[in-house]
Amino acid sequence: MQRVDKWLWFARFFKSRTLAAEMVASGRVRLNGERCTKASQSVRQGDVLTFAAGEQVRVVKVVADGLRRGPAPEARALYEDLTPPPPAKKPDASEREKGTGRPTKKDRRAIDRLRDSSNEG
Repeated sequence: MQRVDKWLWFARFFKSRTLAAEMVASGRVRLNGERCTKASQSVRQGDVLTFAAGEQVRVVKVVADGLRRGPAPEARALYEDLTPPPPAKKPDASEREKGTGRPTKKDRRAIDRLRDSSNEG
């Protein structure tokens, strides 16, 4: 058993324990589907935490209690990531396949040659 704010900090989801405690206190963390508002609430193995980390909503299952805030590989061993993959986004104008969109200089010359040859006839 471990405090939820301490576990989130040990698992490296937040840069400081204070930030983790503020997220919990503001009600932005769910423990087993219920809103968690106390940073001192206990977390056990098998519990599922849901919270926003940046622009992504994370869903993690607690696998082990943390003993310290160690390196990233040690932190990843504390949880199992259940976060669903992000939905496939539609390509916009800035992300286009090669060959689509504005023609290159070589393409433009070929188009000009084609237009000139059709006007001669």
